[in-house]
Amino acid sequence: MGSKNLLVALAGQPNCGKSTVFNMLTGARQHVANYPGVTVEKKMGTFSIDGKRVELVDLPGTYSLTSYSMEERVARDFLLGDTPDVVVDVADASNLKRNLYLTLQLMEMDVPTILNLNMMDVAERRGQGIDVRQLEVVLDTPVIPTKAKRGEGGEALKAAIKDLSEHGRKSSFKIEYGALEPYIAELEEVLVKEPVLCVQYPVRWVAIKLLENDAGALELVERTHPEAEQVKTLVESCRARFHEEKDLVAERHIAFTRHAECAKIAREVVTLPTEKKRNLSDKADRYVCSRFFGPIILIGILLILYEISIVFGNWLALQAWPIWGGLERLAGDLLPQAGFLNDPLLRSLGLWVVKSTTAILNYLPIFFLLFTLIAILEDSGYMPRMAFILDRLFRRFGLHGQSTLPMILGGVYVGGCAIPGVMATKAIPDERARLATILIVPMMNCLAKVPLYLILIGAYFADTGGLALFFIATVTLFMALPVAKLLSLTVLKKQPQAPFIMEMPPYHIPTISGVLRRGFERVWLFLKKIVTVVVAVAVVVYVLINYPGLTESREAHFQQMQDASISAFMADVQKTGLKEAVSADDVLPIILFGESLKHAKIGIKDKEKAAQVNAEFQATNPTYYSVVKRVGKDGKKLNRSLKKVIKVRKKVRREARAERFETSFLGVMGRALEPVTQWAGFNWRINIALLSAFAAKENSAATLGAIYGIDGSDQSVQQSMKEGESGFTPLHALALMLFMALYPPCVPASIMVRHEANSTKWMLFSIGYQTFLGLIVASLVFTGGRVLGLTGFQTMWAFYALCVATTLGMAMIPNPEDSINVATSTTNSCTKNCS
Repeated sequence: MGSKNLLVALAGQPNCGKSTVFNMLTGARQHVANYPGVTVEKKMGTFSIDGKRVELVDLPGTYSLTSYSMEERVARDFLLGDTPDVVVDVADASNLKRNLYLTLQLMEMDVPTILNLNMMDVAERRGQGIDVRQLEVVLDTPVIPTKAKRGEGGEALKAAIKDLSEHGRKSSFKIEYGALEPYIAELEEVLVKEPVLCVQYPVRWVAIKLLENDAGALELVERTHPEAEQVKTLVESCRARFHEEKDLVAERHIAFTRHAECAKIAREVVTLPTEKKRNLSDKADRYVCSRFFGPIILIGILLILYEISIVFGNWLALQAWPIWGGLERLAGDLLPQAGFLNDPLLRSLGLWVVKSTTAILNYLPIFFLLFTLIAILEDSGYMPRMAFILDRLFRRFGLHGQSTLPMILGGVYVGGCAIPGVMATKAIPDERARLATILIVPMMNCLAKVPLYLILIGAYFADTGGLALFFIATVTLFMALPVAKLLSLTVLKKQPQAPFIMEMPPYHIPTISGVLRRGFERVWLFLKKIVTVVVAVAVVVYVLINYPGLTESREAHFQQMQDASISAFMADVQKTGLKEAVSADDVLPIILFGESLKHAKIGIKDKEKAAQVNAEFQATNPTYYSVVKRVGKDGKKLNRSLKKVIKVRKKVRREARAERFETSFLGVMGRALEPVTQWAGFNWRINIALLSAFAAKENSAATLGAIYGIDGSDQSVQQSMKEGESGFTPLHALALMLFMALYPPCVPASIMVRHEANSTKWMLFSIGYQTFLGLIVASLVFTGGRVLGLTGFQTMWAFYALCVATTLGMAMIPNPEDSINVATSTTNSCTKNCS
């Protein structure tokens, strides 16, 4: 071998054990799952052969190398653009006929290929025998059997990689396409005249892909051939003449020929047992995938997933909150001390950023449980069954069976998050369905929307809270499905589709270590992608909601209130024996001393430990301690006076904050939007809360709390809102709940939409269409309810019936015809572990 590093690509169909082979060769940590397409992105690792460094790239699992899905395009682009020295094609030995379909396409691409027959132990257990030497002769390429799960065959595979990289021999195997061969030759004759194309790409492969009407091959010709239009015209001519001659489209003939070749090779080298026995997976699938029991089992599993991840996860989040609260207090201790009326900028901004971050961190227990349970579903083999069961329903709305998981993560009932939901769409191979799913996942009921729901239900639907929560939890699905269908029929109509190919892998028992590792890895990935964005967005929102600030006259007004309260306190001080120890400059430090003492005793239930904390603070400043803890006659008197000062401080800070919000950039926007939002029943205060929610949905409830002044009051936010908005009715609350349900994705989720859709255009479209839709729905409900004289509760269920009827009606509208429906039906028929 030469001095340069070797580049080796690992290709293979889903569920062939490719990730296990990757781990066997590199020792790297990469999970092994049964969910087709779970390895969407390239994974890289390294190992050495005789001191030579080898870079191994784990390509996405694909059934073929067309340009239907993202996985296929990623794999094919890497093979063509990065030109690896060796391609190891990992095949499931127990399903050789099916796996050879990808092998033959790799050989057509003229890449140096090693066929790795993995899972030989499974083939042996099923009584199958494979003539490895004869397979090598037929394919004219090295064939290496392995049992990667047991770590067997790794050295032989490395030796084959070394040998092929040194000699660079390519297979002479060639598929004969019969009646299509003259047309292939006709195209080759034209393509070979262009030196750039014929040097960079295998001409015969390009000709075959053009006859398949492959979009990627057509783009390649447009990019490299100077007479691309003439070539495309010739391609159409060849396809039309072949269709007229054989009454068969070229791509179907090519696919049938490849399948026939795979079957011929399998018959020649595979020995099957004389008596076939149904394995445990097939027996279980009689119930798991049945039309009657399948949906029942699915609902049961989803309920368990919901109860564990959301209900138990919420409980865990409450238990973990003292950690994040402690982090906020630590930040408060490290930052400059608070002021009486206004805090220093560094403290105010620093605490705002920390609180914004802890609001996200608070959901970590839920995310970890969700990711761990999903890993169990993947590794057990149930995830593809779930997709299989729901695909028929979801296809009616332009979605895909694999849209199930993103919608669950997004909160298809109540309590998800759009961020991991959008992340999970990368496993959907159909681009149209994938984009449709990305665009409706933010409409699900993420956890961050729940606080506002609970505030409004508690304030305006207290007597029917359970029914109101059921309404908002389920109506989002009946809004999302018609929207997905509408998007598929309009803006997504020209997006490429892929056949629904779903293999049913054998069931496996997940390993505890693998499941936990996956849970931690996904949580870490989530943190890396989101927290940095949250910090940046928090700074922007802080500026928008706090500036340009109060006018000088209002600052002077609040300063007068502060001075008056301090003067009254100092007048009381002069009547005590502490008049020499306490000055006006000590008032704020005394208040902060009391807050520090209170924070120091949080979570302490033992009386001796509490007494020890008191003693430590008393030793620090006996005078302050006597006032805060009412020690002695003077301490008791000044404590009563101090409470009045604290009450005034809370009042002026609350009122100043509310005025600052109203005059801020966001406040001005809220006022400006009133002429539009009045039809939905929203005033400027509601508009501010909704605008602040764009950074994070939790901000809607927090902002309402700040505006209506809940801090420093014994009232709940529901009571404060009802008193602050005397004209607000259940109809107003219903419109606001529906607008929040359809609210555009928050900034972190929008960035994730941009990442997964790989397009700023789709991110902006997602924000725009959901804002418009939410405003239309909220206005329809509020204005329509008022015109018809309906109560909020009556309007709620009238709208629910309308949504259900719309969903049923949209399901009846046929999907646009596409050229791959036949492929979908034929490939979908093989749901067993067949060879």
